[in-house]
Amino acid sequence: MGIRESSGSIINFPKENEPVKGCTISEQLCNENGMSVFVFSMAEGTSISAENYEYHKIITVYDGDIEAFASNGNIWHLGVGDSIVTDIDISVGIKSKNGCVFTEISLRKDDIMNEIIKSGEVFRLGELLPYQEGKIVNMDLVNNDKMKFVIMSFDAGTGLSEHAAPGEALVFALDGEAVIGYEGKDSPLKAGETFKFDKLGKHSVKAESRFKMALLLVFD
Repeated sequence: MGIRESSGSIINFPKENEPVKGCTISEQLCNENGMSVFVFSMAEGTSISAENYEYHKIITVYDGDIEAFASNGNIWHLGVGDSIVTDIDISVGIKSKNGCVFTEISLRKDDIMNEIIKSGEVFRLGELLPYQEGKIVNMDLVNNDKMKFVIMSFDAGTGLSEHAAPGEALVFALDGEAVIGYEGKDSPLKAGETFKFDKLGKHSVKAESRFKMALLLVFD
């Protein structure tokens, strides 16, 4: 994935991407098989010009606030934890009044997207699926033959035993707290933080409280 943080470490996007006065800064975290992940930081009062693409983007705010504006006149206001899927072939730009940090996942045009998410609508990833007592709930949001973007909810005390995945992955904590085991080391993970593991890296998940996460899995 080309992520500068090493596998097995907690990634805190706001702390590691503090806005610089008057600047917009971007870093590409992943660029595989037509799918890319960027993290952006924007200083207060800055903007990104409206641009259009032949594919969807999932934008998620981690700190501050953004105003997304489209060439068709639509305007969306997003705060911390809010996401939006951009429309195809409609120019979308971003402004930030108070500064912000957000991620942008670019999808392939032929990706299969769950009907629960609609382009041009603000939503919260953690609110797309429920908790169920004593259970783990799983929902595929986007997938193709090279990637999966999944959200999961864990009731307190549930978890995934140690296993290995067939690709690199990013775990985005959405709600609650869990312990991520990775190659023999335990790391507490809470909402707003991210964790990376390598292909075939042995890992586990144990929910300390009710816990929700998004998982981006990229295959070779």
